[in-house]
Amino acid sequence: MQWMAGDVKATTGLKGVGDFIGKTIRGKMTKESSIKPEYTGTGTLVLEPTYKHILLLDVDEWDQSLVIEDGLFLACDSGLKHKAVMRSNLSSAALGGEGLFNLGLTGKGTIALESSVAREELIEIELENDELKIDGNMAIAWSGGLEFTVERSGKTLMGSAASGEGLVNVYRGTGKVLMAPFLQ
Repeated sequence: MQWMAGDVKATTGLKGVGDFIGKTIRGKMTKESSIKPEYTGTGTLVLEPTYKHILLLDVDEWDQSLVIEDGLFLACDSGLKHKAVMRSNLSSAALGGEGLFNLGLTGKGTIALESSVAREELIEIELENDELKIDGNMAIAWSGGLEFTVERSGKTLMGSAASGEGLVNVYRGTGKVLMAPFLQ
């Protein structure tokens, strides 16, 4: 926060010791801030300047469940629930360059993300019982209902090595993936 005017109150959003411990553990797992300040009331709230692009995503448009890449979270509506989303298998964490946990948000509301890429340059892919394979961690957000794994790009290890692609991030199911045109 840089400054605020009007009847705006700032709180930690903590609801007790158990909530503090849970948020601290989730913050360590997702590499996001453990304690996120909450602002309520009416007035003006101005955040510190950023040299990145601010993306506003309506979580309801992502089937009320959105997973985001580490380090992009800026703010969200207080009605959204935060959770640590664990990878479906260890290969996706160890080999996908993504880490073992990401921040997931569920419910209805808007989330603000900081991105090095402008919204109009991002690519939004809709999947319907389909799969998307990405060489690298260019996905910045995806529907929480999608299965994420890391797999060989070809049928065999030799084929993957020969193609030069090696391992790819695979998103399966029905939902959306928001992807940068280059590695973040």
